[in-house]
Amino acid sequence: MSLWIRSQRNKVFFGFILILCTAIFLSGCSQDNGVNTSSGSSVGEKSSVASASKNITIIHSLPNDTLDPHNTWITLRGGVTETLLRLDENMKVSPWLASDWKATDDRTWVFTIREGIQFQDGTPLNAEAAKASFERGIADSKALAAALKIASIEANGRQLQITTTEPYPAFPTELVHPTTSIISVAAEKQMGKEAFNNAPVGTGPFKVTSFTPGSVMHLVRNEEYWDGKAKLDKVTFRFNADANVRTLAFQSKQADIVFHLAPEMLASIEADNELSVSSVTSLRTHYFTYNPASSNVSDHRVREALEKLIDRDVIVQDIMLGHASAANGPFNASLPFGNKEGYQKLDEAGAIQLLESAGYTKGSDGKLQKDGKPLTLKLIAFTGVNPELPLIPQVVQSEAAQAGITIEIISVEYPEVYIADHTDWDISTASYLTSPRGDGGSFLNSAYVPGGSYNPANIEVDGLEPILKELNETGDTDQRNELTQEAVKVINKALPHSYIINPNILVGINQRVTGWKPGAEEFYIVTHTLDVK
Repeated sequence: MSLWIRSQRNKVFFGFILILCTAIFLSGCSQDNGVNTSSGSSVGEKSSVASASKNITIIHSLPNDTLDPHNTWITLRGGVTETLLRLDENMKVSPWLASDWKATDDRTWVFTIREGIQFQDGTPLNAEAAKASFERGIADSKALAAALKIASIEANGRQLQITTTEPYPAFPTELVHPTTSIISVAAEKQMGKEAFNNAPVGTGPFKVTSFTPGSVMHLVRNEEYWDGKAKLDKVTFRFNADANVRTLAFQSKQADIVFHLAPEMLASIEADNELSVSSVTSLRTHYFTYNPASSNVSDHRVREALEKLIDRDVIVQDIMLGHASAANGPFNASLPFGNKEGYQKLDEAGAIQLLESAGYTKGSDGKLQKDGKPLTLKLIAFTGVNPELPLIPQVVQSEAAQAGITIEIISVEYPEVYIADHTDWDISTASYLTSPRGDGGSFLNSAYVPGGSYNPANIEVDGLEPILKELNETGDTDQRNELTQEAVKVINKALPHSYIINPNILVGINQRVTGWKPGAEEFYIVTHTLDVK
């Protein structure tokens, strides 16, 4: 293990001890220290109150300031809302609120809404209600409107007809995304938008009873749920961006399911026979975005040099402790449309050679410079969320320093928001589910088309547009896989991004949890089958 990584591990350890002491102190002087259920009993307590009511506490890494179903994922994750279609365990699109669907031509799709479903306010779900939900979504979310490309919607009883603006054979895959959740527009009109976005009304097995932005969502069972009454009575769904705090809550059994555990704490967790860790191969990719407006990284040779200074092996083995794979493109290489070529290994000599060819020379201080100006880069990094995200830039910073490049790290909560509002940056950290629908087309359109929801830097890649056009008009799976791989080759050659790793999802699960396991898509967390012993 490198000295740098060992140093970081020590910092994490002492930080963890400090957090532990703080947590013990707070638990002794507060009746609600942020980990109790709404019944007032700790999840781990064996009390008469707890035994009478089945409750669970879940902690996720990504704080939410709103529950707006068309602009966040949390209501679907929390079992409040559902979509027309969903992904099954094999990542295949399957029926959900819609019992079936078909294409009548290359732009028109007809969905049959299931009978007997009602919203949590008691109003029936029919095609007209689904139509109103989609209209609300595309009006309130530019990203959703761009993804769905809807020209018109018609409703007739249980038949919902959607016509797209162009041939769109992959349209059904878009309808599994959480932001296409079907909600009661009638309830929103009655409640008002602000109140609705704090307690949205959907068709799911759980209803929102209260919501504290950025902190916690309390849920209670929907007694009229259409697909069978939920096993649990109540769910406390918390958010915390600090991996050490989340891990501590799991270790102390104050939370039953915790997402994105700190990898360095796994050994102590696994020593507890009441706890288990699930390491799930995810559909997420961590990567760097290069600012197309930055003169520092506009030269392809500089970006290629930085690509060679990313030690993916150290990141996988020493930061992720093996719970990840090195990335060679936006998609996991194990997927049918993933890049089958090898990944870039650390190559400091090759990086320096490229920089010298770009006109950089080392000064007496060992720093690379050009025209008397040192090569100094500003890197925007995450403050937290996934525990590895703040560490990856530091690994690259260390390798770059040895090559003579100074990297200044600026930590922010949401890098994509920062880079959309600022131009004074060179590199930014990004992390997205790149194939949550079991297909690569959505990410490519979101990340490489100007205005796309994953493209805050407005990146354009020469030669990519005709490939995406053909991909968007192709329905055959094998052809789509080939076109996706072709697109990735064009992207990797242009290097607007450096893809770093595909991290596993590290989920802590208390042994008392039954009827549930985490999925690679990261969508379905609170379900009607989730139970506790």
